[in-house]
Amino acid sequence: MSADALTTTAVLAGRGLRLSRRNLDAVITSLMLPVLLMLVFVYFFGGAIDTGDTRYVTYVVPGVLVLCAGFGAAGTAVSVSDDMRRGTVDRFRTLDIGGVPILAGHVAATVVRNALATALVLGVAFLIGFRPAATPGGWLAAIGLLLVYITTVSWLSAAAGLLARTPEAAGAVTFFMMFLPYPSSAFVPIDTMPDWLHGFAEHQPVTPLIESMRGLLLDRPVGDAPWIALAWCAALLAVAVAASGALFRFRTK
Repeated sequence: MSADALTTTAVLAGRGLRLSRRNLDAVITSLMLPVLLMLVFVYFFGGAIDTGDTRYVTYVVPGVLVLCAGFGAAGTAVSVSDDMRRGTVDRFRTLDIGGVPILAGHVAATVVRNALATALVLGVAFLIGFRPAATPGGWLAAIGLLLVYITTVSWLSAAAGLLARTPEAAGAVTFFMMFLPYPSSAFVPIDTMPDWLHGFAEHQPVTPLIESMRGLLLDRPVGDAPWIALAWCAALLAVAVAASGALFRFRTK
């Protein structure tokens, strides 16, 4: 991406953040819902879930952070679809702004919003007893993995926003990304699930990501889980970027 395209992307990302102020209810929901879900799991269900020698609040936080990323990324689909419906993209194109900066601007704004939501979730988690044992390197690695995942699901959401014809439909299309952490090791150990679900839960993108983050935050061995998580993200990101480009050309031809 050229310097001009990077500048344009930064400007459009700023626009996306400013537009968030016009949709405060959605922003507040994306910020508060993961926090509320964490409180529900910790205080309502945590006492009934056996996670071995790890306190449940410490066990569940990585999963909530990934869930938070899915909620936040859904906003990308809605904002992209809204720009397409209102003709905003057509006006940008008359200014010789290409599809990549337009979509990358939406994705960058989502990453910033998700970073704020992640900080909020972590702050509440510390208040209710989250006590990680991560080294500085472990923190950096865990945050890096989460940012890669956020970027990936944001690009997937951008493609969903181009695929859907209305913002409401765009939000519905992203439901799968928000649902994916549930059939994983995010909230309960996989071996407590029905046998027929084990295969999917163990071999889907979210599980190695959560296992990596949990191990890094608790300063435990993570094996090859981070590399598997990165491989999933790289494959999904390549598909998402390619699909976004093709859909953008189709929708604007």
